[in-house]
Amino acid sequence: MPHDHHSHAGESLKKAARSTVETAGEQWTQMRAAVFDALASFDRPASAYDIADAVSRVQGRRVAANSVYRILDLFVGANVARRVESANAYIANDHPGCLHDCIFLICDNCGNTTHIDDDRLAGGVRAAAKQAGFQPDRPVIEVRGRCGECEAE
Repeated sequence: MPHDHHSHAGESLKKAARSTVETAGEQWTQMRAAVFDALASFDRPASAYDIADAVSRVQGRRVAANSVYRILDLFVGANVARRVESANAYIANDHPGCLHDCIFLICDNCGNTTHIDDDRLAGGVRAAAKQAGFQPDRPVIEVRGRCGECEAE
């Protein structure tokens, strides 16, 4: 069963991210805003190095990837970004006010990554983990294959 939520884009996404970070008790600094803007500008998962390069270009000064990693960790904790584990990369969460488990469809050909929600599937993973005596804190499901565009080629 799909999870109902309101997706954001553009300026609405920036406002939702800022509100979510501030609601979590964190400040929305200029650097955090710059990192989020860079992250949201990518059309596929971006590494901390990709984001640091993008912010460096915009600001005209070198921004260290270590600083970006710290901000990305905060973003993941606040639910404004998601980490694609197998790629060590991140995507902006277009519905940061909604907490749920991640299911990523990752194209091995073009790198396009689609985030979908299926509470039934995620609930099954959580139930299986608990049945095995494991407390699941943050399930992430990644499915690798070929997207529709690449499959059609």
